[in-house]
Amino acid sequence: MTPGRLRRLMNLWPPYLAAGIRVLEIGEGFSHARVRLRRHWFNRNYFGTHFGGSLYAMTDPFFALLVVEGLGGDHVVWDKAAEIDFVTATREDVYAEFRVDAALLDELRAAAADGGKVLRWLETDVRTASGTVVAKVRKQIYVRRRRGARGAR
Repeated sequence: MTPGRLRRLMNLWPPYLAAGIRVLEIGEGFSHARVRLRRHWFNRNYFGTHFGGSLYAMTDPFFALLVVEGLGGDHVVWDKAAEIDFVTATREDVYAEFRVDAALLDELRAAAADGGKVLRWLETDVRTASGTVVAKVRKQIYVRRRRGARGAR
């Protein structure tokens, strides 16, 4: 799957459509992603600000997706745990960016080379366009080399 095709499919995915979440970009080689959450009547809370579940949903799959695509078919990647710290409320659109560089992928490949599991925490912030931090998100991913996988990629 190409990054552009994945972006288009995710933007048609009912949970994202229903929450007002839009994938703006998935970078070449799956190195990064950028997501926006617009505040609508259907995704705001009692106080008129972004619903916390929508803030989390906009960040949910991206680290695992970027890592699994970056590592290739020789590895299993899952979300293991997550933490979200709601910093401030806002009525503005919010954005999250995810980056997975070659150094991280090399580190995960090496750590999983013996077939054991690797747990790694990755972090991102949800921000307004002006840079105000709305939430801090930590995701723990699980990585393991697929049984029977041949050689490093």
